[in-house]
Amino acid sequence: MSRATNPGGLQKGPSGHPKMNKDNFDMRREGEPMRVLLIYPEYPDTFWSFKHALKFIHKKAALPPLGLLTIAAMLPKEWSKKLVDVNVVKLSEKDLAWADYVFISGMVVQRASAHEIIARCKKAGVTIIAGGPLFATEYDQFMDVDHFVLNEAELTLPPFLADLEKGCAQHIYETSEFCDMRETPTPLWELINLKHYASMPIQFSRGCPFNCEFCNVTALFGHRVRMKAAEQIIAELNGIYDQGWRGPVFFVDDNFIGDKNYLKHHLLPALIQWQKGKKEIPFNTEASVNLADDEPLMEMMVKAGFDAVFIGIETPNEESLAECNKLQNKNRDLLESVKRIQRAGLQVTGGFIVGFDSDEPSIFQRQIEFIQQSGIVTAMVGLLNAPPGTRLYKRMREEGRLTEFTSGDNVDGTTNILPRMGLDILREGYENLMQYIYSPKQYYKRVMTFLREYKQPRVRIPLDFQRLLAVLRSSIRLGIFGRERFQYWKIMFWTLFRRPKMLPLTITLAIYGYHFRKICTLKITQ
Repeated sequence: MSRATNPGGLQKGPSGHPKMNKDNFDMRREGEPMRVLLIYPEYPDTFWSFKHALKFIHKKAALPPLGLLTIAAMLPKEWSKKLVDVNVVKLSEKDLAWADYVFISGMVVQRASAHEIIARCKKAGVTIIAGGPLFATEYDQFMDVDHFVLNEAELTLPPFLADLEKGCAQHIYETSEFCDMRETPTPLWELINLKHYASMPIQFSRGCPFNCEFCNVTALFGHRVRMKAAEQIIAELNGIYDQGWRGPVFFVDDNFIGDKNYLKHHLLPALIQWQKGKKEIPFNTEASVNLADDEPLMEMMVKAGFDAVFIGIETPNEESLAECNKLQNKNRDLLESVKRIQRAGLQVTGGFIVGFDSDEPSIFQRQIEFIQQSGIVTAMVGLLNAPPGTRLYKRMREEGRLTEFTSGDNVDGTTNILPRMGLDILREGYENLMQYIYSPKQYYKRVMTFLREYKQPRVRIPLDFQRLLAVLRSSIRLGIFGRERFQYWKIMFWTLFRRPKMLPLTITLAIYGYHFRKICTLKITQ
C-alpha cells in the first residue's frame, strides 16, 4: 500500500532550503500559476542512444521522455509547465530561475547527469521532486532531492500534490500497489518539439507474466499484465499524428504480447483500422520469443504496421536458460523461432547475455555462431548484471558476490557481480565477441543473411527528403571514407538488384552499424 515518510522534517528538505508552506503556496497561486520545470537527464554514449546514427538524419535524440510527459498530464491543468530534455537542449540558468518546482526522472544509465542537474537545482534554490526507475532503487544516493515520488505516479503523485497544497509534503511517497492503467492520462506531447526525435514512444501495458532471475521488470511493474484500453492508445496516436508526426512509433512495453487475447480482439483491430486512410506509421516493440508460436498474432501485428520486435534471446546455452529461469526460451529451437518471426515480416533485434554461472569459455563462440546464423543485425550483448530488486541481486548478495552499482549501460563491459568463470576471462571473451560481430565484414554478412529471410514489411520506409540526405551522408562517410566501404557498396548493390524495395532499410542498417562500431571502439575496448 502507499505510504509517505519524512525523516528530514516538514520545514526543510535534505538540501536545506525552505519548503513551500501552505501560506506562500496559496499566495503564489493567487498571483499566477505554479511554474513546473520537468527535466530529463542526458544519456551517455551507449548502444541504444544511437547518437552516432542520429547525425545522419539530423535528429538529436532517439525518443522523448514519455514518463515526464505523462507526469505533466497528471499535474494541475492551471500550472505552467515546461520540459527540458537535456539530450536535445541545454538547461539554462534562466530555466531554473523561472521554476517553482523541478520534476526530474530518469533511468540508471542517466545517473551521472541526474547528479549534475540536481546539484544545479540545489544551487538555484528550487524545490526538487524526483521519481522513475533510477530513484526507485537509489533514492538514498540523492541527498539533495526534497521529495521522492516513487513507483507508479498514478498512485503516489496525487497524495504528494494534496500534501503539497496543505504545506505538509513528506520526503518519500512510495507504494507496493499497481495502478489501473485505464486511468493513465494521454501524455502532453505539446511540451516537446517532435522534430528533435527519431521515434515516438507509447506505453500500452505494464507487467510481465514471466520471472527471469536477472530482470527487474516484475519488481517495478509486477507479474499481472495491466493494459490501457484500445481507445486510449488511439487517442495517443491521434495526438502525435495531429501534430504532424509520420515517423516510427515504439511501443515501449517490456512484453507487448503479455495478453495475447486482448491484442487479437481489441488493440490490433483498432490499430489496423486507425492506419486506414493515413500515411501509415511503422510500429516496433518488445516481446518474448513465444511470439514465434502464434502465426495469426504475427500476421495481425504486421497488418497493423509492426515491422520490428526486440526479443530477449539471452543465450543458446540451455543450462544458463534454466539457471536464470528463462523458461519461455527453453526446449525450443531458438534459431528457427527467430527465422519464423523474420519470415512473418518482423525484424528481430535481440538481447544476449554472457557470464551466467553455467557458462563455459566456449559460450563466446556459441553466441557468435548463433548471432551470425540468425541474421539478428542489432544484437545487444551484455555481461550479466544484478539490478536491485531482482532475485539475482538477492542471490548474489547472499553469496557475497555483489561488487557495486550497475552502470545501466548494456554494452560497456561492466558487471556488478563476481562471475564464476573469472572476471578477466569474461571480459576478454566479451570484448572479442563484440569486436567480431560488429566488424564490417561480419556485420554486413549478417545484414545479408537477414534480408534473405525477411518478408517485405507492409509499411515501407519512404525515401523522403530527410532519408535522401541520409543516403548522401552515408554514401560519403561510409562508402568513401569508411573502412567498411567495400562491404557497404557490396550490400547496397546486392539489395538494389535482389531486394530493391528494402534499400531504405539497408541504408538504415548500414548507419546503425556505424554507430555500433563506434560504441565498440569507444567503450568496450577502453
